[in-house]
Amino acid sequence: MKKSLRLLGLMAVIFAVNVSVWATDAAPAAKAQEGSVWFFALTALAAGLAIGLGSVGTGIGQGTAVGKALEAMARQPEAAGLIQTNMIIGLAFIESLCIYALAVALILLFANPFQGLFVG
Repeated sequence: MKKSLRLLGLMAVIFAVNVSVWATDAAPAAKAQEGSVWFFALTALAAGLAIGLGSVGTGIGQGTAVGKALEAMARQPEAAGLIQTNMIIGLAFIESLCIYALAVALILLFANPFQGLFVG
């Protein structure tokens, strides 16, 4: 766990340095567009975080739900059909959250409603 957090932090630092270096390489005449560079960079970061965190959360939720359903089926094999049906319905609801995260990420990338406020 600590190794994963350390790697995630290192990746965030590398991303921040790359974005800042990329933004400072712009010509002085393009200073008016500097805000748009940051806007699109942060929009891409937000979209990535939305789909990444949404996928991780739904993956953990689905794993927990399936594990508990299997435990329940092992304790009461005669109720396995009902448990399985309820588990599949629950998994569909959990998966819809990941689809919502994907929709938010795609809206941020391709039809950003805030683009008119920040990019001239």
